Amino acid sequence: MPPTISPSRLPWPGARPLADAFFDRDACLVARELLGKVIRHRVDGLWLSARIIETEAYYLAERGSHASLGYTEKRRALFLDGGHIYMYYARGGDSLNFSAHGAGNAVLIKSALPWQDALSGAAALARMQANNPDRQGRPRPAEKLCAGQTLLCRALGLKVREWDGQRFDWQRLFVEDVGERPAQIVQTTRLGIPLGRDEHLPYRFVDVACARHCTRNPLRRGQREGTDFQLIDVKEQDP
Repeated sequence: MPPTISPSRLPWPGARPLADAFFDRDACLVARELLGKVIRHRVDGLWLSARIIETEAYYLAERGSHASLGYTEKRRALFLDGGHIYMYYARGGDSLNFSAHGAGNAVLIKSALPWQDALSGAAALARMQANNPDRQGRPRPAEKLCAGQTLLCRALGLKVREWDGQRFDWQRLFVEDVGERPAQIVQTTRLGIPLGRDEHLPYRFVDVACARHCTRNPLRRGQREGTDFQLIDVKEQDP
């Protein structure tokens, strides 16, 4: 348990929510280390949970970021300390970001997989599927439920109007360290960045074991290591 979080504030004994200090670091480092962590959102007594498998980092100084367009009240959370929630509408849905160290720097949560344990069981998964049915109104397969930034928010019931600009609430929404960690990570360019807006920057990170379930598989046929992506061996990155 992070020492800055009092046990009396925990939602249940043994919970391991990430403290603000985790987020108040370089955006690429935060994006990489968020892989394997679990988003927990309490809705009507159920903890809806998803393990992060894909992230993107953004910086004030590069043109692909919202912050590069300048400060506005709507973008206020991007300019606050690490650990603030920044949400916006994209592609007809909600998107989830966390501020990182340095004004204007943040991490976008691109995709995840439903997480089930003693706290988040079958009822929680069923609620997530009800939140995010397919176009025919049928339950999505679990591996497709959070396969994109807006699908993720829809499945977890996260809304811009409720969470944008807020801090984590240990009783309602936080990110937890459940001990999961990818063995290898793909580092590659971000998705949907227009030409001329620093689209070449390799600020996207994907858990290799889950690459086929993310927004767009960076290991699909035709992609070449060293040219289109880099592989990071997590063990080799340990201090």
